[in-house]
Amino acid sequence: MPGDVSALQLLLSGDPALLAIVRLSLIVSLSAVVFGGLIGVPFGAAVALTRFPGREAVIVILNALMGLPPVVVGLAVYLLLSRSGPLGSWGLLFTPQAMIVAQTVLIAPIIAALARQTVEDLWSEYRDELAAMDVGPLGRIATLIWDGRFSLVTALLAGFGRAAAEVGAVLIVGGNIDGFTRTMTTAIALETSKGDLPLAIGLGLVLIAIVVVVNAAAWGLRRAGERLAG
Repeated sequence: MPGDVSALQLLLSGDPALLAIVRLSLIVSLSAVVFGGLIGVPFGAAVALTRFPGREAVIVILNALMGLPPVVVGLAVYLLLSRSGPLGSWGLLFTPQAMIVAQTVLIAPIIAALARQTVEDLWSEYRDELAAMDVGPLGRIATLIWDGRFSLVTALLAGFGRAAAEVGAVLIVGGNIDGFTRTMTTAIALETSKGDLPLAIGLGLVLIAIVVVVNAAAWGLRRAGERLAG
């Protein structure tokens, strides 16, 4: 088990290359969750609380986009940000910003679909009270988002999980440039193909630990919310 021992040595010694990759991965994934949440939660709530022609089609599309292939997202963002693309003048291709854009596009539909279901369930419960108080559409959206904030953590957690584990999109738009756009998942794939198993194993352990910690924090937050509500 030499690879496992070397991986632990890398972790315990605080290897600079490993820490830089972990830091970039967290920055990219957490930034994508923030932007995805700012887009997805209000949009999902609006779909849940409004009736308009084609609403059912929008819901079906949202649910379908939850399984959107990452490489397709990466290709679409690549075409937008390439020099010949409409946003090529921004110079974002092969940068961390491009990876944030790709991950935001990937996870926003997931957050929106889960938020829509959460808010729709709350609307069924509080419809009469909100109607009696003559709360307007924007007020309903804000009220139900606030009331369901602890449940919506699950939606954000799902988005983070998808972003943290994603490889294809960030590889296409980031280029996996050493010291600049290399994330944990792309580094694991590269180092495994090169036979550098200690670094790949070390990054894999860190990725698993991050997912476990985030899940535990979200679970604790939700339980705390339930106790306060009770």
